[in-house]
Amino acid sequence: MSFVDHAAREINCKIVYYGAGMSGKTTNLQYIYAQTSPLVKGELVSLPTEKERTIYFDFLPLAVGEIRGYRIRFHLFSVPGQVFYDASRQAILNGVDGIVFVVDSRSRRMDANLESWDNLSINLNLVGQAIEKIPLILQYNKRDSKNVVSVSDLEKLFNKYKSPYFEAVAKDGRGVFDTLKTAGKLVLKSLRNAT
Repeated sequence: MSFVDHAAREINCKIVYYGAGMSGKTTNLQYIYAQTSPLVKGELVSLPTEKERTIYFDFLPLAVGEIRGYRIRFHLFSVPGQVFYDASRQAILNGVDGIVFVVDSRSRRMDANLESWDNLSINLNLVGQAIEKIPLILQYNKRDSKNVVSVSDLEKLFNKYKSPYFEAVAKDGRGVFDTLKTAGKLVLKSLRNAT
């Protein structure tokens, strides 16, 4: 749920990048950070392990403009990919306004992707949200890899809600901003509909 600060005339919206370990969630945030003007971004905060995997979260605040005299800020989070950090995932999902589900397109990662997909639905329910009612964008990442699953098969596996999707190579920036812009539009549309 967006946080509205009437005194500061500011609306903060939370977008969470969710997916299996090493699917590209942190890479998305790192690319966004590297390509965004210092005038609109805060610091990228990451808590990695010694192997560079996210253990708690990544966080990137972005100022994206104004609506009706209120400054809009997106707070981008990524969750840890490993399911055994489930309590962290639930904490990060609390108050979420939109989800970017990042799928590792390599065929050998489908089991991990599906486990994370099921886990997303469970954790959203635990924090009082329903996956079919929240703005959801799918990003089919690592499309430059060998042995990738076709987009049509990924759609059958992950897109039962007919969400927007993007093919991506996050390390090169392909599809990263298209994904973010669509997530932002859906979150703002949802916010307008709620007021």
